[in-house]
Amino acid sequence: MEDYLKKSLDDWKEEIAEYLFQINEEYEKVRRELHIYSYKFGITNQVIQSTANEDINTVIKQTYHKPFEERYNSLKEEAKDLEEKRRVFQMFVDKIDKVSTRDEVKTINY
Repeated sequence: MEDYLKKSLDDWKEEIAEYLFQINEEYEKVRRELHIYSYKFGITNQVIQSTANEDINTVIKQTYHKPFEERYNSLKEEAKDLEEKRRVFQMFVDKIDKVSTRDEVKTINY
C-alpha cells in the first residue's frame, strides 16, 4: 500500500476511533441510568400492585410510576440508537483494518 494512502486511512481510522470512544462513553452513561430507572420502575410497579388504596395508587402513578416509565422507555431507545452507532462505526474501523492488512499482505507477496 502506498504510504500516502496508508497514512490517510490511519488518520481516518483514528478520527473514527475517537468518535467511537465518545459513543461508547455515552452508551455506558445511558446504560447506567437505564439500570437505575429499571429498578425505580420495577419498585413502583410492585408498590402499586401491593396497594389496595386507589387514591394512593393514583398519586404514586402520577408522581413516580409514569415519569419513571417514560424515562425508562426513552433511555431504552437511546441505548438502542447508540448500539446501532457503535455497530456502524466499528464496521468502519474493521473495514479500514481489513483493507490495510489485505494490501500489506499483497505488498509483501509481490
